[in-house]
Amino acid sequence: MFALSCYQYRFPKTEGGFPRLQRPTEVTGERGMEPVSGDPLLRELLRFAVRCRALALLLQALFNLLIPDHAADAFSPPRLPEPGPADLLLERLLGGLSRWDAEHFLFIAEHGYLYEHNCAFFPLYPLSLRAGAEAALWPLRRLLRLRSRLLLSAALLNSLLAVLAAAALYKLGCAVLRCRRAAFLAAALFCVSPANVFLAAAYSESMFCCLAFGAMWRLERGQRWRGALLFSLATGARANGVVNAGFLLYSCAKRLALRLRLRSGSLLLWKQLLSAASSAVACAGVFLPFVVFQYYAYALFCVPSVERAVPEPLLQLALDKGYRLAGARGARPPWCSQRFPAVYPYIQDVYWNVGFLRYFELRQIPNFLLALPVTLLSSWAAWTYVSANPRRCLTLGLERTSSGEENKPSTGFCGPAVFVYVVHATALLLFGFFCMHVQVLTRFLGSSSPILYWFSAHLLQEHEPLLWSEGTDGQPASPGGERPGPRGDGAAANPVLRLLSRWSLLTPLSKCVLGFFLSYWLLGLLLHCNFLPWT
Repeated sequence: MFALSCYQYRFPKTEGGFPRLQRPTEVTGERGMEPVSGDPLLRELLRFAVRCRALALLLQALFNLLIPDHAADAFSPPRLPEPGPADLLLERLLGGLSRWDAEHFLFIAEHGYLYEHNCAFFPLYPLSLRAGAEAALWPLRRLLRLRSRLLLSAALLNSLLAVLAAAALYKLGCAVLRCRRAAFLAAALFCVSPANVFLAAAYSESMFCCLAFGAMWRLERGQRWRGALLFSLATGARANGVVNAGFLLYSCAKRLALRLRLRSGSLLLWKQLLSAASSAVACAGVFLPFVVFQYYAYALFCVPSVERAVPEPLLQLALDKGYRLAGARGARPPWCSQRFPAVYPYIQDVYWNVGFLRYFELRQIPNFLLALPVTLLSSWAAWTYVSANPRRCLTLGLERTSSGEENKPSTGFCGPAVFVYVVHATALLLFGFFCMHVQVLTRFLGSSSPILYWFSAHLLQEHEPLLWSEGTDGQPASPGGERPGPRGDGAAANPVLRLLSRWSLLTPLSKCVLGFFLSYWLLGLLLHCNFLPWT
């Protein structure tokens, strides 16, 4: 079994008083720790992530073959051209990945933004699908039509991105939690995420969480511009990426607060102004993809232009369903006349009825029950952190650590670096609960914030004796201890597998946490892949 231990980080002052995160100095036990380049935990995590992705693809194919599809009232454009034998075979194997909103992404990748409501889905992911279908899968063009290659591209791309997201979450956890044990457990839980089906299907969640977690990790390492670039790309994948600008603003506020505490002289005023200006530019870069895409939609649907050549079946679908076509003559859409014409909020309002308290209806009680586990976990996480760090929360983590807080743990979930992530997750939770279709909270939080995984790992480490250190007599010691046993693979190396292999011995809390993850992991594949309602 791996010897898992925590990092200690040094924050040397660079020129101008900036704290910059350096390569971690590892706390070694009797066996020591391998350098990051040969990290056995990362290797085990990647193996586990690949197996989970393969199992998800296998199960969705099995469920898709055995269970007939539900006749859902969802976007279902006609297939152009007619599928061949290889296309039908691929549809049987991977068709479960093209349900619900996945149809929009595949349609956009094939035909572009033809219908107005397609603009609810941002372009980076469908562009990536098209690039994969036309480049990497180009040799299959004679065997598979374009849509089939797009579906295959989605399966391969999302599997790769989900594995990379797990690795990014592990590295982010090492930097923020400062404990490889907790970081590994949280990343392993991500591999069995309750949002699993959306990491496998042709949705943008895998791409978004890979970019967002990677950006957060870069920012923790002091690589602000690389982090800003990844945050900007994340906004190109999903609209809620604009919220990530808050990480850049908070990073700038921390640097300014540090300089004020150090009482830097007026000679450094120009550096402070330069730092603030660069942060403003970085934040503008995060918003830029959103703004550019709104302008693109305005040019498509609001500015008179030459009508596009639309295949007859797609034109008939628009007439039957009342879809507004790009470049169509006639009255302009209402949002075109707004002071700040933005198609995204208009679509959310008109097509999906998204708005404050609009989902608070008696008939939506089942959907609120679906969102209950992730709502409780996220609320509990925020309460736990605030209770452990009341003064830090009141001062937004910008005040110098007081003497009363010096003895508080600097590692783990309640450490100081977790503050901004708790604020981010809580903001997403409140917005999602009161303003969105509440059942999407599971995938919304599971693909946007590491808090769901960090806090679940924290609960397991604190309350599950099987994860505590064991002496030679095999008796548990105390929470947070290390296991000095021999190294190994499989269940011995992976705490999630170890807990599952000893299910009957788990505490009720551990069974609830793991039961939530595994049941949503499996039920999502079973229901979503057959057009049945899910999160």
